[in-house]
Amino acid sequence: MRKRGRPTRSIAALVLSLALTWPSLTAPAAASAAPAAPAAPAAPAGPAALAATPPMGFNNWNAFGCDVTEELIRETADALVSSGLKDAGYRYVNIDDCWSLRERGPDGTLVPDPAKFPNGIKGVADYVHGKGLKLGIYGDAGTRTCAGYPGSLGHEDLDARTWAGWGVDYLKYDNCNNQSDGSQADYIRRYTAMRQALDRTGRAIVYSICEWGTSQPWTWAKGVGHLWRTTGDISDDWPGLRSIIRQNAPLAAYAGPGHWNDPDMLEIGNGGMTATEYRTHMSMWAMMAAPLIIGTDLRTASAETLSILGNRDVIAIDQDRLGVQGAVVSDEHGLMVLDKPLANGDRAIALYNSTDALATVSVRAGATGLRRAGAYRLTDVWTGATTQVKGTISAGVPAHGTVVYRVRPLDDPATVAPAVAVGAELGTVVPGPTGGGTLTTSVTNRGVGAVRDLSVAADVPEGWTATPAAEPRRARLATDATLETTWQVGVPAGTPAGRYPIDVTASYRWGPRNRAAATSSQVVAVVVTAPEDGRRHLSTISPVTSVNGSGPVEADQSNGGALENDGNLITIAGRHYTRGLGTTTGSELRYYLGGRCSRLVTDVGIDDEAAAGPATFTVHADDAAVATSGPVAAGEPPKTLTADLTGRAWLRLTVESASAGVSADWAEPVLTCGDVPDDSPVLPESRTLFSFESGTEGFTIANPGDGGSVSQTPLFHTEGANGLKVATPVAGNWFGRALDTPLDLTGATMLKFDLKAGQVGTVGEIAVQVGEAMSWCQGGLWTWTNPGASKTVTERFEQIGCPVGVTLDPGDIRAVWVFLNTGGEVLIDNIRAE
Repeated sequence: MRKRGRPTRSIAALVLSLALTWPSLTAPAAASAAPAAPAAPAAPAGPAALAATPPMGFNNWNAFGCDVTEELIRETADALVSSGLKDAGYRYVNIDDCWSLRERGPDGTLVPDPAKFPNGIKGVADYVHGKGLKLGIYGDAGTRTCAGYPGSLGHEDLDARTWAGWGVDYLKYDNCNNQSDGSQADYIRRYTAMRQALDRTGRAIVYSICEWGTSQPWTWAKGVGHLWRTTGDISDDWPGLRSIIRQNAPLAAYAGPGHWNDPDMLEIGNGGMTATEYRTHMSMWAMMAAPLIIGTDLRTASAETLSILGNRDVIAIDQDRLGVQGAVVSDEHGLMVLDKPLANGDRAIALYNSTDALATVSVRAGATGLRRAGAYRLTDVWTGATTQVKGTISAGVPAHGTVVYRVRPLDDPATVAPAVAVGAELGTVVPGPTGGGTLTTSVTNRGVGAVRDLSVAADVPEGWTATPAAEPRRARLATDATLETTWQVGVPAGTPAGRYPIDVTASYRWGPRNRAAATSSQVVAVVVTAPEDGRRHLSTISPVTSVNGSGPVEADQSNGGALENDGNLITIAGRHYTRGLGTTTGSELRYYLGGRCSRLVTDVGIDDEAAAGPATFTVHADDAAVATSGPVAAGEPPKTLTADLTGRAWLRLTVESASAGVSADWAEPVLTCGDVPDDSPVLPESRTLFSFESGTEGFTIANPGDGGSVSQTPLFHTEGANGLKVATPVAGNWFGRALDTPLDLTGATMLKFDLKAGQVGTVGEIAVQVGEAMSWCQGGLWTWTNPGASKTVTERFEQIGCPVGVTLDPGDIRAVWVFLNTGGEVLIDNIRAE
């Protein structure tokens, strides 16, 4: 399912008069216990010939969404060939959602959109096959696809025959509008029905089960599909990537030739992450034996993107014929080690650092599947460098980075350079003569034989200084010995807050020929400055350090568990908050104030999601406790803390309890800095557009024929005492109103509204109409909210797409609409601009 989507011109251009039928993005209930999966025939070609290694190819969704055309698919096929990616192993060119007409043909068959595919899917397949490539198509195990096109539920045989007749080689089979009872047995039934239909065609078609990991398909889908999604949708950002790695990495036991865990398509090249993070993306997908399905525009891809996607050494690990997913050897404090056996006897060892700082990641050879040896040869698959270690594989790994070695036993280590790991730690850096920071560097020789004439240098930004407390040299550094050096780093006054790289380099000589070598690592200096004048929501200020008892600290939502962005609206004793910090007991957050702030006011309490407690909330200014709640029990009303921070350099928030991991909230914390009035607005400023205090405020239904109703309710509100109750049709509808006079939202950057889903869950989406022509502009972020859960739906103006030739002018908003669906009751409130 698209738990997030992308703006698409084909959707955004539609106006209300078209009465567009929108998808019912029904999220199934949690999987319940079910009988064992029914026996299903294997794919006609068998796993030895079909998906014997993880499929490699391209899919248009991540970069183009619904904007898929014959021209795009043809040009992508051309690009795969001309870029060398075809020769590197990428074979499938896959068409995602929105390729068909919105209704089936008179004979019940799926009809390709003739405007998008003038030569039909068969014509595209012939072109792709002519390039030596294979074509993939998209379907859905429900009545409608995620974008509202015909699904295949109940049409499995007809659709399978249609696709096979067109020459399709790959089917991605989604899970929207599934009419499911939520049981695992239903998932098995629906996906096995298409498996059997594909088999009856006699054509070898790779079958990709895309049910988002909801029913734990890794436990039943072997023999049904060749691959299955293990997670929700990927997103082009670091928190999303980190979350998916954490979910998929432990599933190694379920993967193998012809049956693969699928953590979703690649985002490499789409611009939301750094090159280091994209290399981690590629590295971890290869280590996890995941399908490599490119999701960027290959026609305009940069040389760097192509070099990451086309790295033959990394691809060889993913495509190794042994077909084993790398196993997690260790996973502590954000540092993970994976071990993957390879067909020629080598092992691939990945050192993964998910933290925000340079870290030394290490593993003993004996803890992996490597056989016992006197030394081991390491080849870095990204740099090509070859080194040797005696018994510990180790590297300084940058923040969000991954080092991958191909490792084998080594008989004669004297001819190979020793592996030297360079690590560094640097605390917060404050500009000015009384500030600075302390840098600690460590250099460890992991090779057989000593290194000689070792010297360490720290290359700091221009104008900075780095002064060692002791001479950073060693005449001889033996195997597994470490040289540690402390440096005082000075930063000029006026240096802006930000992240600044410092390269730490160890130079040395090794071996009987006294050869020169060097190893470098990069540590990032985080320069902090005091907040600017004003009253601000603390959730909009990044803490200098953040430690939580369970999962991440969440901004403006509760702590829902181990993953990012998995909480609800902060709720204490039934009161909902749209701003705050969702922490757990055992948490500590630190903020630099620089003596410029005067006060923090916040509500605190145990979130309604938590049953345990009590917990004590404490505000510390420098080393002193300046406000404390005392024990707060679950179900108690929120307590308000006011802390005097005058003249203090540091703010620290802690939550302590005898019960670990209890969801505890700092609700609407507001920090005052500088000389500002107590009644000045809290930043960022928020402007309420609809609060439903006086009734439904003119809200109506965009498409009356599709159903739905609205009424005022006191059951849910994040502002005032009332909200809006919306009865939604299964296929969904737009709820809102055209305005009597245009809204001028100049200066605002986003629209938001709060919702609480009923027993079915819902999708939330925002659209506006602009200008005298009432042009329809829509974002495409189909935000899913689970049954009974609550959250804020956000749409940035930059994400909202308009018809060709129309520019979204925030100063001329003529109508505001929200989309809700699934046939249940949904409560909403506080539609606002920020």
